Amino acid sequence: MSASMTRGVIYIHSASAALCPHLQWAIGEVLGRAVTLDWSDQSAAPGLLRAEYQWTGEPGTGARIASAMRGWQHLRFEVTEEPSPGVDGSRWSFTPELGIFHATTDVAGNIMVNEERIRWAYEKGDGNPAVFFQEMSIALGEAWDEELEPFRHAGEQSAVRWLNQVV
Repeated sequence: MSASMTRGVIYIHSASAALCPHLQWAIGEVLGRAVTLDWSDQSAAPGLLRAEYQWTGEPGTGARIASAMRGWQHLRFEVTEEPSPGVDGSRWSFTPELGIFHATTDVAGNIMVNEERIRWAYEKGDGNPAVFFQEMSIALGEAWDEELEPFRHAGEQSAVRWLNQVV
């Protein structure tokens, strides 16, 4: 096992009941252990379920989890990975309509937009502020946030489990 470990959270915002065991299996395959999620009704999408799961693993585990989960119908999710020594934090968001979005995050979970992305937005905008604004909106994942926000709020009353320490 690597000396450097990290942790994160999987937020499954909506999934069909038939998909739930497949998601647990896919997550378990990445983590190398059986995973059982505590499913509850998703009030923002009647008939679908939601779950949250805190994980620990080597840096890069969040990317492997997001890759294992993307592409299924009616699935909406977010995966976070906290920064670890020498590795930035990350967040992946997925919706059936938009696909997957990835962003680098700081220790507070804020999206970090790198210098090259900002330069690209300036160049593409070519003096047009509306184009620059659109490129920054894409870089920040605003469309994903807008689509996922009702699903996030529907889970606010769910139980929170805190991780005390990553070894």
